[in-house]
Amino acid sequence: MNPTKLKEISELVSLLNAASDAYYNGRGEKMSDYEWDTAFDQLKQLERETGIILPQSPTHRVSADNLAGQKEDHEFPALSLAKTKKVEDLAKWSEGKPVWLSWKLDGLTLVVTYDNGHLTKMVTRGNGHTGTNITHLSKAICGILPDIPYQGHLVVRGEAVISYKDFEQFNLESDEEYANPRNLASGSMTLKNVEEVRQRHIRWIPFTLVHTEERILSWGARMEWLEKQGFNPVERELIAAPTIDNLQKVVDRWTLRVTAGAQPKQGVVPFPYPVDGLVICYDDTDYAATGTITGHHATRAGYAFKWQDEQAETELDHIEWSCAASTISPVAVFKPVELEGTIVKRASLCNISECERLGIGGKGSRLRIIKANKIIPKVIQVVQPVGSFCIPKTCPVCHSDTIVEESEVSGTRTLHCTNRECPAKQLKKFARFVSKEGVNIDGMSEQTLQRLINLGWVGEYADLFHIAKHASALREMDGFGDKSVANLLAATERARRVEARNLLFSLNIPLVGQDVCMRLLTAYPFMELIQKARETKDAAVFAAISGIGPEKSASFVRWMKDVRHTKMLDNLLPELEVNQQDSTPSGARCQGLTFVVTGDVHHYKNRNELKEYIQSQGGKVTGSVSKSTSFLINNDVASTSSKNVKAQQLGIPIISEDEFVQRFAPHTSENEQ
Repeated sequence: MNPTKLKEISELVSLLNAASDAYYNGRGEKMSDYEWDTAFDQLKQLERETGIILPQSPTHRVSADNLAGQKEDHEFPALSLAKTKKVEDLAKWSEGKPVWLSWKLDGLTLVVTYDNGHLTKMVTRGNGHTGTNITHLSKAICGILPDIPYQGHLVVRGEAVISYKDFEQFNLESDEEYANPRNLASGSMTLKNVEEVRQRHIRWIPFTLVHTEERILSWGARMEWLEKQGFNPVERELIAAPTIDNLQKVVDRWTLRVTAGAQPKQGVVPFPYPVDGLVICYDDTDYAATGTITGHHATRAGYAFKWQDEQAETELDHIEWSCAASTISPVAVFKPVELEGTIVKRASLCNISECERLGIGGKGSRLRIIKANKIIPKVIQVVQPVGSFCIPKTCPVCHSDTIVEESEVSGTRTLHCTNRECPAKQLKKFARFVSKEGVNIDGMSEQTLQRLINLGWVGEYADLFHIAKHASALREMDGFGDKSVANLLAATERARRVEARNLLFSLNIPLVGQDVCMRLLTAYPFMELIQKARETKDAAVFAAISGIGPEKSASFVRWMKDVRHTKMLDNLLPELEVNQQDSTPSGARCQGLTFVVTGDVHHYKNRNELKEYIQSQGGKVTGSVSKSTSFLINNDVASTSSKNVKAQQLGIPIISEDEFVQRFAPHTSENEQ
């Protein structure tokens, strides 16, 4: 036995297990996926050379979660898949038999069980044999149905994931910066508060029908059967003849869905959830079950394809500190390099802990960069540090003192501004102000808002209408050009003409949503409403208005009397032309009824027009189906969407748009009279 190689094996096992523990339990990231894969491959090579396999080697065991809660053995073991980065291996494995290709979702695997049509338990994958029962969180996760039509025993395996959009939003608003969506999804399962989990917008996507008493031999048919139960299983594509060429074409096409960026382009629709590869499995489930178990995976259960990470070495120019709603995050700005067909100049360093783990230095430090999962630029290694890493003592936006905080859960160290009124902390409010429901500055994304705030160009709402003076500098920024800047400035000018109810909603007044805005403006003209709120000594002055009450009235009055808000609004109003339409219902065809609208419409221009009509007829429109819903409007009446399923469970009528028009809209003869 070679003592040097034994020591090397032991160190790799310890390193990989520590990283896996953090990965599976939502703690701070100890190494990137790229680093883990490299170390894992190195360990496998050493084990082959020496014949030494330690009991705790990750090559022959599956890492477990350490979530608090009742441990439970899986009825059917959840084994891992063999992995490759070569399409040739996929072709060889498939043996010419029809296979399905789907996403290898990058989240947390949950096993869900149903009996007699009801959810009975939800368990984490754990080590594949034993997981943690977290059934109490099932109501907080979208896609996990409380009830299904099937009355037998059903076991389904799926992935709990968070979209890139929701992940970015969470990091903008959260006190704690997570390294990636997968880490956030895993960390969310440690929470006890169901509502807190719900706010993180976790979606569960089924990828395997583990067991049903129905006899369904085709994997594709099993996915279709899940759809009929109301689930939304993983996207998939059948490859009837899995040759190297055919597989390569499909892999390339699916890879474009990952590398396309955030917006659809040239017919390519980006996949919104994180993936770390692709999976193929046999359509013939009986044949798939005939394989053996090698190490910790079944040889015919499926095969995972992982992309080769293209990497580049570059030189750090500086670290930019980016302010969000809560944290101040470090961003590495370096000499441009080409990765995955795009020019990359920046990469998030996430937090102070990550900077310290990497050993980042100052200007001139040599960095190795990849695009993690072909999307997110990431610093994977500091090849040669130069100088030292400095943490700013003042906020780059408002110049108040900063403070370093350490998470009790993950131990992650993050930087924060101590000023509660820092403009960077108001990002969510600015986002609502520019939204379609607000003043509607088309093209003004949260990312753009954040950059404008960080540059000191926007500190209050009125500043948004003066960004034209920064046009030259804006054109030089990443992601902008002459056309995009011109479009943004034009959208800003159009937003100067705004409806009173949109403006009132955009101000982010607590308890004052769209319905309250409409009711207040039904009772008073816009300027009179503001003046009355500022001058009154009675906080309940608007309480008598239908649907308002003393609490909402008091909140509105309190906001309007606040000196800061008064100044902000007085600065804003000269920039705008405020119009107020008569919001009094013109009819009573929908009086006392509550509607939910989903899917596409064809009679009305869009769903907003349909909503406005319902409100004009004394009705109400909400976003979700509940016991108070009178009708669900969906042109696909027979769909198995979550809203349709919920409506069926509650006995709420589902009607098409045509049926709505027939029942609640005036007929042509009436219009002609």
